[in-house]
Amino acid sequence: MPCCLHILAAIGMISLTSMLCADDISYKLVSDFPQWPAGMKSGAVSGVAIDATGEIVVAHRSGPPISIFTKEGVHIRSFGEKIFASVHGVRVDGDNHIWATDMKWHIVVKMEMTGRVLMTLGERDVPGDDKKHFNRPTDVAIASNGDIFVADGYGNSRIVKFDRDGKFLKSWGGRGTGKGLLHLPHAMVIDARAQIYVADRENNRIQVFDIEGGFIRQFGGFTPYGLCLGPDEKLYVADGRKNKVMRMSREGEVDVAWGMKAGKSGDFDLPHGIAVGADGSVYIAEINGERLRKYEPH
Repeated sequence: MPCCLHILAAIGMISLTSMLCADDISYKLVSDFPQWPAGMKSGAVSGVAIDATGEIVVAHRSGPPISIFTKEGVHIRSFGEKIFASVHGVRVDGDNHIWATDMKWHIVVKMEMTGRVLMTLGERDVPGDDKKHFNRPTDVAIASNGDIFVADGYGNSRIVKFDRDGKFLKSWGGRGTGKGLLHLPHAMVIDARAQIYVADRENNRIQVFDIEGGFIRQFGGFTPYGLCLGPDEKLYVADGRKNKVMRMSREGEVDVAWGMKAGKSGDFDLPHGIAVGADGSVYIAEINGERLRKYEPH
């Protein structure tokens, strides 16, 4: 049975952008989140991730490109000015290391939470499509055994696999529309079954692969820009073309969706990255809106 908010939205009395629900689930927009320090302004916010302690890692294209906040939105530290030219995706692995991609310098960087660089994949400012180079990579995912998967998105439309030490293992994909082919793999996550969910953005679908690149299934009908797995094992998808956020099963069955073109409080303007905290709070990074939005379970 639809919740009361869905009924009111259907008859045009409210927008689902500031609060939404599905059955017993509802979310509420948190105002004034986060609190940027004096003199610092967020640029296009391209990515968001959550570390093991619940701190929020934000990738944005202004000032120091990596900023860390408490879950209440209090600024902790920022860094990365000399590391990135145009940061894109950001993730935190099981060892609490930050991984971020740079689509201008064609690199993937592993860092400590303090910003100290531990590993760089790719050659800075040198594009390519071989074992040692990327062409505008978009995202990275780390398997439980430490294997590294890079979405080599804008230029090469492939997935590249490395071992935990950065040794090239294989790649798959390539530009196309058929099963296993990709057109701008834009985000990527790995579930507990070691299945890889790839946001095949320009093909308007998610493709699912095993860790060797074998095709498993696909589903779509939306344009996935941001992608993450929540603690509820649901997929959370940011559709940057329709300015929507969706929660769905790992088979693609949507049970919550909200958002529309920006203009009202709570609406989105190109949602690009998404993360979900242990408490179920949803964090959404916006490119055109140049902001990070937080929705709390309510």
